[in-house]
Amino acid sequence: MLDNNQLLRFTTAGSVDDGKSTLIGRLLYDSKSIFEDQLAAIENTSKQKGHEGVDLALFTDGLRDEREQGITIDVAYRYFTTPKRKFIIADTPGHIQYTRNMVTGASTANAAIILVDARHGVIEQTKRHAFIASLLQIPHILVCINKMDLVDFDEGAYNKVITQFEEFSSKLLVQDIRFIPISALLGDNVVNRSENMAWYLGAPLLHTLETLHISSDINKVDARFPVQTVLRPQSESYRDYRGYAGRISSGMFRTGDEVVVLPSGFTSKIKSLDTFNGELEEAFAPMSISMTLEDDIDISRGDMIVRANNQPEANQDVEVMLCWLHNNPAKPRAKYTIRHTSNEQKAMIKEVVYKIDINTLHRNTEDLKLGMNDICKVRLRTTKPLMIDPYRENRITGSVILIDDATNETVAAGMIV
Repeated sequence: MLDNNQLLRFTTAGSVDDGKSTLIGRLLYDSKSIFEDQLAAIENTSKQKGHEGVDLALFTDGLRDEREQGITIDVAYRYFTTPKRKFIIADTPGHIQYTRNMVTGASTANAAIILVDARHGVIEQTKRHAFIASLLQIPHILVCINKMDLVDFDEGAYNKVITQFEEFSSKLLVQDIRFIPISALLGDNVVNRSENMAWYLGAPLLHTLETLHISSDINKVDARFPVQTVLRPQSESYRDYRGYAGRISSGMFRTGDEVVVLPSGFTSKIKSLDTFNGELEEAFAPMSISMTLEDDIDISRGDMIVRANNQPEANQDVEVMLCWLHNNPAKPRAKYTIRHTSNEQKAMIKEVVYKIDINTLHRNTEDLKLGMNDICKVRLRTTKPLMIDPYRENRITGSVILIDDATNETVAAGMIV
């Protein structure tokens, strides 16, 4: 049985004009997740633009530049709920120069919807988005073959795209790929089953999203608790209270468990697990809690509490798959601030091992300059050890970002290899 409080995050990606914004608009419109005043405003704008019906893309293209150009240039987040599940949508741009935005929108996603125009098939941007989804270890990829109405709902056109995509995706590490033929404009197979494609026996997109099994997407084995802050209320009720607050990255903790505090290595036992709603016997990812220990240990922000018999690797030399997000290229051996969970250190790009050609997935070991949207394998050196897990095992403790100290801008996002 599905928990209707269960939250599914999904990202949408595709080339320009593949219909991402129209698809999201259709999902919101047909699932009745739009307020009446919003609907009235969009109907009015559609009339002003001379459209016959409601322009569904306007539900997501909120930025003025996007509405004027008819494209999506930023990550737009939308929220909606059905009786079975809650959803957060990250609508990411299709243009090549905004690939970095897909990395941002997809970093926490359970699923990725990749749109393919039935007329054009799998193109360079489709491969780029599929590769990034694979790199970010998104567990479920839903390939929506859109604009089926423009190919007369032909099953052959649908099968041709499947063959093209499977040929490319065989090189990727993706657990679950599904194909759905849709028409976002007309609503075929988005929320309601299409009468025009009787040959398609699968479920419509919304039903697929509602029934995706995501409980096993979170790592329940490796108990990791990065400390965000230390709570010392100093009130009459909590005179001697000392709690370590944060969000459990993965795994489970129970009162009485023996734990180790990293990097100090001191051991203790869990005295209590406290939440806003009271004390718990056990807590698991991704819950936010305050943990108290039997012993008085010096713990501060950036430390990590783990189980004694299951510890992450502590390392100053870290190999990372890095996506460069900034307009300015990487400076050789420049120092950056590296943020890993709640831990911040100084770091340096010691070596660029190779860049990836996204079209062919070949490794380029000659041109090693890092520019915007480049994806590469690098070796980083940090001032103090980071408590890390490989990204494929733990998306939280396996990811880092680099920040330029001069501008305080995020310049790169990385997945620990």
